[in-house]
Amino acid sequence: MAMAMVRSGLLRTALRGGSRPSVPPKRNFASSAHHDDAYETAKWEKITFAGIATCTILAIYNLSRGHPHFDDPPPYPYLHIRNKEFPWGPNGLFEVKHEHH
Repeated sequence: MAMAMVRSGLLRTALRGGSRPSVPPKRNFASSAHHDDAYETAKWEKITFAGIATCTILAIYNLSRGHPHFDDPPPYPYLHIRNKEFPWGPNGLFEVKHEHH
């Protein structure tokens, strides 16, 4: 099958005029003028920089406002049920049990 495709390609080349180099066709785009491309690029570059500046300013504003700190929740007995000791001790791996005396 592959040999048949190669042979048909060679036959087409011979019928077209021999071994003259084929020039790829020139591609025409919708906005073919160079100044249109440069204008669009500059426009989107400005939009991108304005978006980056806006997001940065909003992030700084939101992070600088602070947030409320709530009191500790009531010590409900069902929140930290421990039926078995951890291998590393009575406290959780990332928590320290505070003894209230």
